[in-house]
Amino acid sequence: MEFTVGGRLEVCITQADVGKRVSVRRRFEEGGPGAAFTDTIGVLTSWDAGVLRITPRSGQGVHIAESSLVAGKVVPPAPARRAGPAASFAELTRATARAWQPVESEALGDWRLRAAGGFTRRANSVLPLGDPGMPVADALAHATRWYAERGLPAYVQVGTGAAGAQEALCAELEEHGWRREVSAEVRIAPLAPLGDQDPDVSRVVLDRTADARWLERYHRAGADSAAVLRVLSQGPSVWFATVPGDDPAGAPAAIGRCVVDGRWAGFGAVEVHPEYRRRGLATTVMAALARTALEEGASAAWLQVEEDNTGALALYDRLGFAAHHRYHHFRSA
Repeated sequence: MEFTVGGRLEVCITQADVGKRVSVRRRFEEGGPGAAFTDTIGVLTSWDAGVLRITPRSGQGVHIAESSLVAGKVVPPAPARRAGPAASFAELTRATARAWQPVESEALGDWRLRAAGGFTRRANSVLPLGDPGMPVADALAHATRWYAERGLPAYVQVGTGAAGAQEALCAELEEHGWRREVSAEVRIAPLAPLGDQDPDVSRVVLDRTADARWLERYHRAGADSAAVLRVLSQGPSVWFATVPGDDPAGAPAAIGRCVVDGRWAGFGAVEVHPEYRRRGLATTVMAALARTALEEGASAAWLQVEEDNTGALALYDRLGFAAHHRYHHFRSA
């Protein structure tokens, strides 16, 4: 990482650069020749009272004393690692939201409060897509009350790492005492190669509804069953895939879900029984769903995966999915 100007390390950023993506180097340890340095890249979300706050793709704000800076510069916005058609942060965020709809919702300016009896954070969190129509502190207080009335903790879902993302909101949430609880990647890929992955998808049964056997395999089905079915069944064009096990009357060997929405096909709930793993069933399920989505006119795929799910990340790497942006769920204190 090059910080030099004319061969010298220089701090080339000021308070006027708040809101821009920057790269800085700071002293990590005080001292002379043995001093250590560390580099940080992210959006400069504030610079007050001699302290810089930089929010990187992780969503976790980093506080840096101005006195520790040895170099700094403005850098270009982070390009999304895209596979397939270009996608804006707003377009993809709206598509993912339509594929996982809550049981009830309420608009707060350009924010949307969503609830589904506690079934998944995605369906029980604020989706901020613009201005809430009031100061952020007031909007957060309103959201906290709204969720408390439903017996739920208050979450806000925030995206980072793509043009138009929300690093500044991450910083504001931290300032108001909200804490990041979980992070995930939104990944995208061309759809056609996914449909070509498995020449034999005859084992996959496709349906428009999630029946009792599908739900028996789904690991989250133990939550409020009415809320689960409402969330799973809603979306522009929803498909469920099932691969029967050796006992056709028993729980499936594998399942999956896909929502077709214009050019997008969103994949989720891809699960394989432990006894049937290492047989390529996850790929088979996704290939069958991809072919159905292609028939409906879709051309690009997306999915969401938590950052610590190493097995799923390895599978999606092999299938050609690349990270577009991250999203984080912040919980009220």
